[in-house]
Amino acid sequence: MKLLHIDSSISGQASASRQLTRQIVDRLVQSNPALAVTYRDLDREPLPHLDSNHLAGMAPGAATGETTRQELAASAAALEEFLAADVVVIGAPMYNFTVSSQLKAWIDRILVAGKTFSYTAEGPKGLAGGKRVIIVSSRGGVYAPDTAQAAMDFQETYLRAVFRFIGIDQVEIVRAEGVAFGPEQRDAALKNALVSFRVAPAAPAKAA
Repeated sequence: MKLLHIDSSISGQASASRQLTRQIVDRLVQSNPALAVTYRDLDREPLPHLDSNHLAGMAPGAATGETTRQELAASAAALEEFLAADVVVIGAPMYNFTVSSQLKAWIDRILVAGKTFSYTAEGPKGLAGGKRVIIVSSRGGVYAPDTAQAAMDFQETYLRAVFRFIGIDQVEIVRAEGVAFGPEQRDAALKNALVSFRVAPAAPAKAA
């Protein structure tokens, strides 16, 4: 089995999401030592945002410059890593109510028509099912469902929609909230997040 570990925080070693993804990946590897881990740090090695050069360069036989060719090759590598993975652990801190621009650039590389979804007469169809996706969500404030700020969450809701669109129903959220409220609250949030994580995925609900 293959595991893809993604970090997108720009906070370095102080990052709550990086701490949690590292611990979660360690637990998964301890449970299955044969798990092959691929790591991608989107802050240290960011993918460029899609632009007109990339779009033009995707056309068969397109003439592109060396920089664009290298960037398209990096895009293809990111997609292949994702397609090959059985488990994906993503550190996704909330920035300004949504995900980081670095993570958005990666998502733009994996939502590819003909690879992870297709359009049919019945509407879009996901092609990337069968993966387990674990979202490590860290937030300075509190935005969980049924809280006063829940309507401002365009982070977890967006990520669930993204993976559902490409056919992945097994999306788990490991959430640490209120990490900016002080050291005690941060420590408690990280501890509670780890307690909520289960190494073995939950069994899918049976149809009634």
